[in-house]
Amino acid sequence: MSGFLDTYGQAEAKRERKLKRALLAGAAATLLALFAYWFIHDYREKRQVALFLKLVAEHKYEDAYRLWGCDPARPCRDYNMEKFLEDWGPNSPYGNVAKARVRRTRSCEEGIIQILEYAPGDEVFLYVDRQNRYISYSPFGYCVDASGRNTNLIDIFFR
Repeated sequence: MSGFLDTYGQAEAKRERKLKRALLAGAAATLLALFAYWFIHDYREKRQVALFLKLVAEHKYEDAYRLWGCDPARPCRDYNMEKFLEDWGPNSPYGNVAKARVRRTRSCEEGIIQILEYAPGDEVFLYVDRQNRYISYSPFGYCVDASGRNTNLIDIFFR
């Protein structure tokens, strides 16, 4: 024969377990979403730089030049095909992309900055615009706003 107090507190314990499980599931989903955002956020831009380096390694300079938003038939005003080949061609110091490694990627509002390191102290800063995914040189190694101020202060401490 069961007593009156045999089931005392079981409903509250069951509710508490459900609440703990729901909170843990919510925290896990939030962490998973943050990790996915961090991993996927700059994916297209990073792939654009990887494609550029692959094209330079395969000596497909005209296709690589198109990734800069320029065309050999209609070259960019300030960066013609001859200048591009001086920078990335077979006789340039940066033409051998097998020596390059991506040292750091900085995520900015309008694009990313990928820092390619050829040797210690010999770096190239490439900027990829998010809107059209054109590649260009970044004049800064960190993200700046329209007035030239650093927008990500943590970049000052972590080069």
